[in-house]
Formats: sequence, structure tokens, C-alpha cells
Amino acid sequence: MDAMMLHGFIAVESGPSQPLELPSAPGKAVHRKYPGAPQEASAIELQPLTRTPKSNKSTSASRINIASTSGPQPDTTTNANFSSGPELEEQSRPGTPNADSLNDGSARSDSAEAMQSIMNPYMNRWRLLAMCLINLSNGMSDSAPGALIPAIEEYYGIGYAVVSLIFVGNALGFIAGAFFVDAIRERVGRAKTLAVGQGLISLGYIPMIATAPYPAIVVSFFFVGFGMSINLAMGNVFCGSLSNSTTALSMMHGSYGIGGTVGPLLATSMVTVFGVIWSRYYALSLGLAALGGVCGTCAFRDYERDTQQHLGSTGGQSAGTTAATAAAAPRRDWRADVAAMVSALSNRVVLLGALFIFAYQGAEVSISGWVNTFLMDSRHVSDGSVGYVTAGFWGGITLGRFLLAPPAHRIGEKLFVVIVVVGACAFQLVVWLVPNLIGNAVAVAIVGLLLGPVYPCAAAVFMRNISKQKQVSGMGVISAFGSSGGAAAPFTTGLLAQAVGTFVLHPIVIALFVVMMICWYALPNKPKRSE
Repeated sequence: MDAMMLHGFIAVESGPSQPLELPSAPGKAVHRKYPGAPQEASAIELQPLTRTPKSNKSTSASRINIASTSGPQPDTTTNANFSSGPELEEQSRPGTPNADSLNDGSARSDSAEAMQSIMNPYMNRWRLLAMCLINLSNGMSDSAPGALIPAIEEYYGIGYAVVSLIFVGNALGFIAGAFFVDAIRERVGRAKTLAVGQGLISLGYIPMIATAPYPAIVVSFFFVGFGMSINLAMGNVFCGSLSNSTTALSMMHGSYGIGGTVGPLLATSMVTVFGVIWSRYYALSLGLAALGGVCGTCAFRDYERDTQQHLGSTGGQSAGTTAATAAAAPRRDWRADVAAMVSALSNRVVLLGALFIFAYQGAEVSISGWVNTFLMDSRHVSDGSVGYVTAGFWGGITLGRFLLAPPAHRIGEKLFVVIVVVGACAFQLVVWLVPNLIGNAVAVAIVGLLLGPVYPCAAAVFMRNISKQKQVSGMGVISAFGSSGGAAAPFTTGLLAQAVGTFVLHPIVIALFVVMMICWYALPNKPKRSE
């Protein structure tokens, strides 16, 4: 095919020359969901950030208006949908946790519960004084049998084994009280719970004052133990929950030591000097128990309200919320109470603490109850003045609880208890092996001095390692086991003393010290709170 034929098919038309134009770029696109990349010269008005969530309703002030002066305009129908709903707020700021979001157990520093102290709230100082008075009465009651056992044996014509039943009755009362103290407190409050406890103690003193038959005396000690279990658990929980718990517990149990010192002195003087029958001593105990009940009830009358106000003023849960929650909470039946006790027993700290206090009070009551009889048999002391040795023992406990608390706080309760228990074991050997009455009396007082701070130090460690929900039931179990030791050890000592001699007191006490060290070593050592 030649060029002429190709020219026929293709016609080339020429015209005026024009510059070649490139295609223009498309305008910037605006994301329909995230209006964060506007066009040039556009005005965006955002809603000011606030700390509280806003309503999802869109208003004219909360809309994002884009006024573009150049370039393609965004769709106004799409633009109207950019409101201050949850979608936009989620992108602009992080969410703020509210009360509902804290219900999962997460802690916040500004809502942490601040601990009360002896001085704050104001009524706490009077509550501590009331607990000291109650424990003074308890100490006078618990220490008196050691000085009165010879007179009781003579009055009823019984031996060591039978007279030891008063310790068993007291222990059974403590165990029964441990099962009911938490249920009573939940239903009637702390003030009325203390009134119930002191009322039971007063009821137990009446047959003693009347010098009832000996089986009735054993039952009376049951009621006394029941009431003491209640007030001791209440006192330990109250003092142990304070910021300066070691000091408060030392004051409370130091008052018990004062009663333990005064009790044998008065009992021995009434029986040996004034010739009064042994049972009249408990008339004084009845008066102190009634006075302690009145003071405790008045001091703890508004305890729950003060606790709620303290929580509200320190950033915790408000008083109204706490009161409403407490009012809405269902009452537990007896099955729940038994389950709470079983749960407390399954706690490692409660179990070890119960064994520790079992051994401690077993050693303490055995020494105070039988050291006079041992000195009369082994050191051949015939007059009643040996009853003052028991007073020296309790005087040592009192001084130990008041004077050795600051060193215990500085050294640390765990190490301090080890030191004093080892020292007490050494001086107990002196009482056993050194045949000197004056030396034995001094050694017994030193044993009391070293044992004095053990209970408050141990209670402070237990309270730090037991959850707040289980403190009342846990300390009730520990107190009940302690009283069981205070019955089982002296009762066993009485049975063995009847068979082989009163020297068995010392190996029993030393064995109990060893049990204390084993349990103490196994306890965890949670650091003290510093709020």
C-alpha cells in the first residue's frame, strides 16, 4: 500500500497551537468519622473538655462546624452528625473512673480508708479507757483463783483435780462466746454487745458470792468465761484497728495486768488477814463488772456512726452510702455464723494464732494458778503469805506491758517476742532448779515481766495479717483457744500434781513455750500500715 492510499484514510487537520494542560489534583477528602484533618482556612470549633460525661444529645453549640473558604465543601448532612456523643469524647480524653468502676476491688489512693487513732475520733480515748476498765476487772477475776485455790479446797474438801474444774468451766464459756460474738455484734452493735458480755459476767458472780455448791461454782465460771470472750474480742478488734495499735493493745492488756496484780493481793489479804470467806472477794468483782458494762455501753453507743463519718471525711465511702448498705444487708442466720467460724478456722493466721495463744495462756494461767502450791510443797512454806508470789507474777506482767511496748515497737514484734520468750524459759528453769524461796519469788516476777508484752505484740501481728472481714470472728476464735489453753494446761497440771507432784508445773510450762516458738516462726510478718 503506497502513501497515496494511506493519505486517503487519514486526514490531518491543523489548527492554532494550544498549550498542553495537565489534569488538576482532586480536593482533600475529609474523613467522615474523624474530622481531624480540615481544609486550609477552615474554622473548627470544639466543645471544651470537662471531667464529667456529657449527654448524647447533640446541640448547636456542641457540633463541629467547618467553614471552608476554598476547596470542596464537605457534606453538610455528614457534618451535622459530629456531635459530642460518646464516640467523640472517647477520642478526645480518657474516661474517669466512677464509683461503679471501683467495685471490682481496685484500689485508689484518694479513697483508701484512713485508720482511726486513739485521739481521732475524740470518743476513741473514752472507748479505750472503758476497755481498760473492763480488762482491769477481767484481770482481777482471772488472777484470784491462784490465791484462793487453797481456801476453796479447804471449804469444799476437794483435791487438786476437782478444783481444776473451775478452769474447764471458764474455758468452755470462752469457746461458746467465740461462736456467738460476731453474730451478737452484727445484730445489736458493739455497745449492746459489750452490755451483754458484762451482764453475763455479773450473772456468773452471783452464785460465787452466795457460796453455792461446787457444781454451781463451775457453771458460774462458764458464764464468766462467756462474757470475757465477748469483751476481749471486742477490745482486741477495736484497739488492733487503730493506727497506733501496739500502744492501744499494751494499755488495754496492761490494765488486765494491773487487775492481775491487785487481785491476788486483795484475795490473800481478805482470806489470811481479815479471815473473810473466799467467796466474798467476788462482790468487788461484781461491782467492777457492772461499772465496766455501763462505761463500755456509753462509750461505744455511737461507734458505728463515728466510723462512717470518719470514712466520709477522709475520702472513703460516704456515711449515707455506708448506712444504706448496712441497712440493706440481710441478717445472717446461725448457719452463716457457723460458716464464718469455720472460715476463720481455715485461715492460716487464725489457726497459728489460736495455737500460739493457747500455749501462751496455758503457761500464764498454769504459773499463776499453781506456783503457790508448788512453793508450799517444794519449799515447805506453811503460811498464806505465799499468795503474794502470784501478785509479783502479775505485777511483772503489768510492768512488761507498759514498759516493754516501746522497745517492741522499735525492734519489731516478731523478733521481740522470740527474745522475751527465750528469757522467760530461762527464768522458769531457775524457779524449778534453785531451791530458794526469795530467789524463786524474784524469778517468777521476772517471768511475768518478760511474758507481759507477748499478748499485745501477738494481737497486733494477728490483726495486721487477718482481713478486716474476718477480724471479729478470727480474734474470737483466737481468744477462745487462748482460754482453752488457760483451762487445759492448769487442769492437766492439777491431774498430774495429784499423781506425781507439783513439780510437773515446770516441764509443762517449758513445753508450752516451745509450742509458742514453733507457731510464731510459722506466722507471716506483714509490715505495719503507716496511714
